[in-house]
Amino acid sequence: MSFEKKVTIAHLSDLHLAGGKDRQQLVRLDRLLAEFVRRGYDHLVITGDLIDSATPAHWSIVREALERHGLFDWRRTTVLPGNHDLIDLEEEMRFYNALNPADSSRQRRLNDRLRQFVEVFRPLITGEGDAGAALPFVKVMRFGEVTLSMVAVSSILSWSGSDNPLGARGNVSQETLLALMAPEVIEAIDGSFVIGLCHHAYKVYGSGVLVDQAFDWTMEFKNREEYFRVMKKLGAKLVLHGHFHRFQVYQVDELTFINGGSFRYFPERFGELTIGADGKWSHRFINLNVGR
Repeated sequence: MSFEKKVTIAHLSDLHLAGGKDRQQLVRLDRLLAEFVRRGYDHLVITGDLIDSATPAHWSIVREALERHGLFDWRRTTVLPGNHDLIDLEEEMRFYNALNPADSSRQRRLNDRLRQFVEVFRPLITGEGDAGAALPFVKVMRFGEVTLSMVAVSSILSWSGSDNPLGARGNVSQETLLALMAPEVIEAIDGSFVIGLCHHAYKVYGSGVLVDQAFDWTMEFKNREEYFRVMKKLGAKLVLHGHFHRFQVYQVDELTFINGGSFRYFPERFGELTIGADGKWSHRFINLNVGR
């Protein structure tokens, strides 16, 4: 790695690995991680849906891949969960769970998986050894003359037969939003280049077509406006996300959102973000198969 006046970030999302038997995708992931190392990226961000089945043991497959390439390090990689990491639809739709009116049990299952996720990826969340790790978290990192602050949240909403039947709608808790506005957070990120990280997309289709509107509802980031306002107050320049499997860059009131698409369906395409010491930044999507 070589950085003085700029920092480079690779952005992946929605790996949707189907366990250890998903050999072809694992080979592709190894190939892509090796390419990131070869290109000398300073940091890697993965914005959720690492696996496809909410099976905690499968997270370790991603951890082991990062370890093989020297990327399982607080300074090298940031990872956050997606809905497929934390919600087991088959489990939620079992007769007893589906008919149980108590939302508390559904939230408890979600919280339990989130704690397990944090345990697997603890070294990427906190660089302070055994210090407490949880979501939300803020990482302030200095790369030469560039200081980056990554503000990561969980946007996963617990399953509900009426409000979240596919487990794909999102929400950032009020406790999280309040925590991010704490004076110590604002002080810690002051003067840095702030990037928000979440899984859910601010924008899906947003068209007047009925089938698109129905799809939008199943994927909706329910309190996206509240999240947006907090990001603006924190001085974020960018928000990196995934969930909606399109490679997109779009603006909402001068805040840029970048959708990392899906590694599952496009395993040789990823986002590259370059940030300069002067605060200027550029982004492009790269296709590794182009020109081969």
